[in-house]
Amino acid sequence: MSGARRDRVIDILLDEGTMAARSPEAEHERQVAIFDLLEENSFSLSGAEGPYRLHLAIQDSRLLFDVRHEGGRKLRDIVLSLTPFRKVVKDYFMICESYYAAIKKLSPAQIEALDMGRRGLHNEGSEVLRERLSGKIEVDFDTARRLFTLICALLARA
Repeated sequence: MSGARRDRVIDILLDEGTMAARSPEAEHERQVAIFDLLEENSFSLSGAEGPYRLHLAIQDSRLLFDVRHEGGRKLRDIVLSLTPFRKVVKDYFMICESYYAAIKKLSPAQIEALDMGRRGLHNEGSEVLRERLSGKIEVDFDTARRLFTLICALLARA
């Protein structure tokens, strides 16, 4: 793999067993986040060289990053408390519901205002993720945004 970037995720798997049924909009966002993440990301596990395979799951009310080497050898589990994410995720889900409803009946200006709020909360969640991963996994902002989308998919309730 000479010359190719090693500080990246080359495969991602979400624990479908912990995911609730999703709306078509949420499912689309999940698929786009996975596609975009695999196309471009910056992900570096402290003390271990990639590229990496990542399995995200909710286990015992905690967020699990099961990080493996490209060949499948387990490198490390990173387990994060969900508590720091709860408020921003709850607020994000509420504004997403409003946004999807607005698309059907509100003016473009009203939709844009909701979308700005939605993006702001998404950014906030991404920063919380980067802070929680600091010293364990280093990710750039765009990678954190895509991972936050996937975390939301794991936490979504129908």
